Amino acid sequence: MARSKTVLATGRGVAVQALLSFGAVLVLWQAAASALALPAFLLPSPADVVGAYATYGSRLLAEAGITLLETLIGLAAGVAFGILAGLATSASPLLHRLLSPILVVSQALPVFALAPLLVLWFGFGLASKVVMTSLVIFFPVASAFADGLRRTPPHFLDLARLNGAGRLRTLRLIRVPAALPALTTGIRVAAVYAPIGAVIGEWVGASRGLGLLMVQANARMQTPLLFAALGLLAAATLLLKIAVDRLTLRLIPWIEKD
Repeated sequence: MARSKTVLATGRGVAVQALLSFGAVLVLWQAAASALALPAFLLPSPADVVGAYATYGSRLLAEAGITLLETLIGLAAGVAFGILAGLATSASPLLHRLLSPILVVSQALPVFALAPLLVLWFGFGLASKVVMTSLVIFFPVASAFADGLRRTPPHFLDLARLNGAGRLRTLRLIRVPAALPALTTGIRVAAVYAPIGAVIGEWVGASRGLGLLMVQANARMQTPLLFAALGLLAAATLLLKIAVDRLTLRLIPWIEKD
């Protein structure tokens, strides 16, 4: 019960801090818009963006739902493949030497260079955006989990050997639990980057989504609508981060939340 109250209090504190920061940004934004007196297509005021929400609210929510669906599926797939890759690279030195260069190369290639190929291979629908999102978050999860598995305290491994535990039993009962803090760190980082992968895929080629809406609004110089889409994307990312933090706390309840 005490732990639950602590988590709830921490969550409320984060929400209050976020609201205060958001309020400060709005005040500075309105002051800049009033002082510079630029046209709305260059720098819309908060009132202009609120007007865009009022005018295009239903469309914004519909497109945000598509982007959120792509993000969630891509996040789940990327985390799953990242865990498998982390386990594979830690299973033996040979697999580590074979897979590590592939993991590095997967991040060395610019995401924008891969996006057109993914659209070509998987089409303009959901699949290409899910693959893009998975690629963006795959490396943080895989590298964090593999690093956690490699850093298992030696005395834990010595204890397992003294008790006659085999490699798989040691992995399941000792190395994986010891690596869970590192894995949750990778998942938390992935939760922030996942929407970026979905939106990049939509920028390159899509039939729905906030990314496509941003491209269309930019081409038509509908800057308030562009800002409104950005605001929804930021809010969705923040909510996803909070949800992932709560879920990972259940995975490692013995670790205090930052």
